[in-house]
Amino acid sequence: MTTKPIDFYYLPISPPCRAVEMVAKHLNVSLNKKLVNVMAGEHMKPEFLKINPNHTIPTIDDNGFILWESRPIMTYLWNQYSTNDSLYPTDPKNRAEVEKMLHFDIGTLYKSIAEYILPVLLHGEPPNTEKEKIMRQKIKILDDILEKQPYVAGQNLTLADLSILAGITFPEVIECNLGEFSNIQLWIKKMKAELPYYEEFITQPIEEFKGLKANK
Repeated sequence: MTTKPIDFYYLPISPPCRAVEMVAKHLNVSLNKKLVNVMAGEHMKPEFLKINPNHTIPTIDDNGFILWESRPIMTYLWNQYSTNDSLYPTDPKNRAEVEKMLHFDIGTLYKSIAEYILPVLLHGEPPNTEKEKIMRQKIKILDDILEKQPYVAGQNLTLADLSILAGITFPEVIECNLGEFSNIQLWIKKMKAELPYYEEFITQPIEEFKGLKANK
């Protein structure tokens, strides 16, 4: 466990931020949470740009070690603070499977989800049917993977499951139904049963955000 909380620049609804929070929770690592209201442009303020010139969240400052991009943050936290390799295996082939799915997430899966969802949330644009079509095509890849194995990177829960879980549930904020992906739905049900922090980092932030939108 860290002796000093890690400064954590975040937004509660952000899937990458919530993925990092799940890893920290799993490791019992304390986070000193610093809210960055992206909708209000706080990520573009000079003081934040000094920390992260790419002006993205999440960003951490671990006693002077500054890191951004959620997936490297997740693997850093595990390498730095874990006492085992349960979620991030040391075996080269098993680790490569986890890395493959983390890269698939950032470059393909979550990328397609964000490109569909974020214009609606951040700019009030109407849902784009072409972007939704692309998103569903990428989600189908994950659904096919989960038809053959219980977790996204193989036979065991890993960091890749946490990263992908935060993103694949994100469409709920605009009531986008992914019920046709039966293997993903079964896997989400498994995650809900297995992760003691599922409600805290998946259900609650989404419901709270939807409530805020409804009250505007």
